[in-house]
Amino acid sequence: MSKNIGIIGAGAWGTAIAQALARGEHKVQVWAMEKDVVDSINSVHENKIFLPNFILSDNITATNDIKEASNCKDFLIIASPSLYLKKTVSQILDVPSIIDGSTCIGVLTKGFVPSSNGPKLIVETLEDILPELYRKSIVYIAGPSHAEEVAMGKLTGLIAASENPMNSIRFRELMKVQGLMVFSSLDVIGVQICAAAKNVIAIVYGCLDAIAETSELFGDNTESFLLAAGLNEIQTLGFAMGATHAETFSSIAGVGDLHVTCKSKYGRNRRFGHDIIKKNILAPFKNLDDLIKNIDRIGYLPEGVVACKYINEIQQKLNVKLPISNGLYRILNREIEPLDFLKELLTYA
Repeated sequence: MSKNIGIIGAGAWGTAIAQALARGEHKVQVWAMEKDVVDSINSVHENKIFLPNFILSDNITATNDIKEASNCKDFLIIASPSLYLKKTVSQILDVPSIIDGSTCIGVLTKGFVPSSNGPKLIVETLEDILPELYRKSIVYIAGPSHAEEVAMGKLTGLIAASENPMNSIRFRELMKVQGLMVFSSLDVIGVQICAAAKNVIAIVYGCLDAIAETSELFGDNTESFLLAAGLNEIQTLGFAMGATHAETFSSIAGVGDLHVTCKSKYGRNRRFGHDIIKKNILAPFKNLDDLIKNIDRIGYLPEGVVACKYINEIQQKLNVKLPISNGLYRILNREIEPLDFLKELLTYA
């Protein structure tokens, strides 16, 4: 049965999910802040800015009115970047179908959000903002899912995690469309940690991959070494923050998402790590805070940069050892060169 779906955020991932759902004959309305994006989707059925070269379904429309995109929807999917999440969601709190809880809410956003009590996960942040009805009922959706392949309809597996099993099943059934396979999970914290922390590992992987092109010290074996160490680090962080299921980290939410983020040509975080080496992309920035403040200058959004800052705060608060994340923090904060860190991490030198 066709559903009315709103998607908040018309970046590549939000647009790709809209395209997948539209293939299932659902009616999808996407909200974008940028007028050019809305005009492009409505006039030529293409998101020329964030997902170019894909003709979008006639079942997709776009709007600059966030309340219109949110109201009277069976399902609402939040795809705003973590940097803008609170500001974005605060604009829909007076929408009638949000006030009464009749809209089922899912979220694609990866990362952490700052608060007076330290960094918070995405679902916890939304629960603090949205009406009480949504507490323990939001569905977190993640997995190895580059937007370009989802838009193409290539088979992709996702996890729908929620403390409300019925809502997880609702999203699983909604997303039972060509090209998607969705599995349910109760481990909301674990799936969120995997989705956020893998971007940090992928930046370091991109650095290593670029250096390995001309290195006598590093190669394919080294990259697999880093990938495995990264997964162990994600699991360490996950359990420290309250993950409930060990199998989360060996599932598509964990090893699956980490692998594709590190290895795929589409990965923005891997690309950023590569650009650190090949393009000296950090040169204009004094430190990590300066980089985050001016991140629009990069030309694309590597979410692992922001996640790295918050994971560093979390590891200090929880007193856990996360050497890869800590090393990336030092790299982005201009305290150490990537090659020196990788030698320190991966060799006895």
